[in-house]
Amino acid sequence: MSERPSILVVDDDPHLREVVGFALSQAGFHVEQAANGRAGLEQVRRSVPALIVLDIMMPEMDGLEMCREVRRAHEVPIVFLSSRDDEVDRILGLELGGDDYIAKPFSPRELVARIKAVLRRARANASPASSAPAPSPAQVLQRGPLRMDLDLWRAYWNGQEVVLTVTEFHLLAALLRAPGKAFTRDELMTRVYEDVVVSDRTIDSHVRHIRQKFASAGGEVIQTVHGLGYRLALP
Repeated sequence: MSERPSILVVDDDPHLREVVGFALSQAGFHVEQAANGRAGLEQVRRSVPALIVLDIMMPEMDGLEMCREVRRAHEVPIVFLSSRDDEVDRILGLELGGDDYIAKPFSPRELVARIKAVLRRARANASPASSAPAPSPAQVLQRGPLRMDLDLWRAYWNGQEVVLTVTEFHLLAALLRAPGKAFTRDELMTRVYEDVVVSDRTIDSHVRHIRQKFASAGGEVIQTVHGLGYRLALP
């Protein structure tokens, strides 16, 4: 029998931890809990979970600081929770390496669906790159100086690697598969989030994060199509 994926739920509200934990257990996950970021970080150091559900506003150590510390050593997917559904928390969370964001109050069913979608996107990233075979041309997307290796889950600009989260990788790959096409946010949601509905601001935050990462490497990869959405910024 295969081992159940472990989800770490970090939130200072015991009732919310109980509700989320029950929903995840019913969905087939093993659930660990922590009441603040410091306790959550200690649990990650003992055993890295398959995914972290992380509240932002907490005592001892908040979710943003815990995410920053986790990202120093691990690429475990992180889904942020927050009672503040505003752009500041959303952008900060995603720029620190969060893979998704859901605002309170939320449906436990929606959260479970979001978690399953993030885990599906992360599965292919679990194999060590050193053990992967050399990719065939069909497994590599390239346009000008932008190159994406779909087997190794790596993106490059002029040969320099640009580290992306799983969600960012999927979003950029969707644009690269159809260079010249202008995608609406709804179309990108369908390609990146499958059957899970997210807000326009979540897509915008991922785009902003991708732009910042490539700008640090001297590249520009995403163009805004005003009134519509985004397209690849390469001819």
